[in-house]
Amino acid sequence: MKWLVAVLVSSAIWQGAAASEQVAASPTLSRIASAGEIAIGHRSSEVPFSYLVNDQPTGYAIDLCLNVIEGLEETLGLGDLKVTYVPVTPANRFILVRNGEVDIECGVTTNTPERRRQAAFSYPHFLTATRYVSLAEQHMDSVQDLAGRSVVSTTGTINIAQLNELNRTERLNVSVILSRNHEEAFAMVASGQASAFVMDEILLAGLVSSAAEPAAFHISQATLSSAEPYGLMMPPGDPVFVEMVNKELRDIYQSDTIHNLYEKWFLQPLPPDGRVLNLPLGPALAAIFANPEQHVE
Repeated sequence: MKWLVAVLVSSAIWQGAAASEQVAASPTLSRIASAGEIAIGHRSSEVPFSYLVNDQPTGYAIDLCLNVIEGLEETLGLGDLKVTYVPVTPANRFILVRNGEVDIECGVTTNTPERRRQAAFSYPHFLTATRYVSLAEQHMDSVQDLAGRSVVSTTGTINIAQLNELNRTERLNVSVILSRNHEEAFAMVASGQASAFVMDEILLAGLVSSAAEPAAFHISQATLSSAEPYGLMMPPGDPVFVEMVNKELRDIYQSDTIHNLYEKWFLQPLPPDGRVLNLPLGPALAAIFANPEQHVE
């Protein structure tokens, strides 16, 4: 019995030393451990990923981050960290992450080669393509249906670049309008100020499902991009922190947790109004959950 106790004590001491080394090797983890708190970047209205219900951040990406933080607390012996929520927008999210005001952004940021020069990304947690939404009465569905029209998208997103590129290569003569946020852009379509709103299809689905008359809107079958990954965004130049976050995500992905979270946010009624997205888990995302290491850029 004594030898077993000695082995357990020795193992605990070794694990504690290893955790201390990891914290010391990571500027982000060092800051978190010193302050006893971690700053989560959140969105205000990106249903179902990161949005506010009674002024409280909630959503699929928020739940993922809270599970990651719980794992970091246990793995690194950080104790109960205070979680500080920092609102971010498409325009300021990279600045806040680079400045250290946000330790991990829990939202809908697409992982692209250009963006990896500005920040670090976790394993993917979702895949989505770019489409557009229009009024159903306009009978728009193809890329060519955008020709000669006013089309809106949100500033600070990759969708703007995709729309501009398509406009140039297809010679669509589209008048591109920039909006401050997704709600403003969607409202412009609803009021007829813009013919279409170009955005990630899952975010368009969330906006349509929350509209007073969802049937009044149509999301295009045509895509403006292939399916691209969302990732949790972290400060650049801190591979130890990225490795630790990915370790926790891997544990989440390879347990029942990820399937429970996916069902909660994509198949069940959403707070606060009970809308249902009814989006079953697709094979491409299921493959990422099964082997996340195969999907690291």
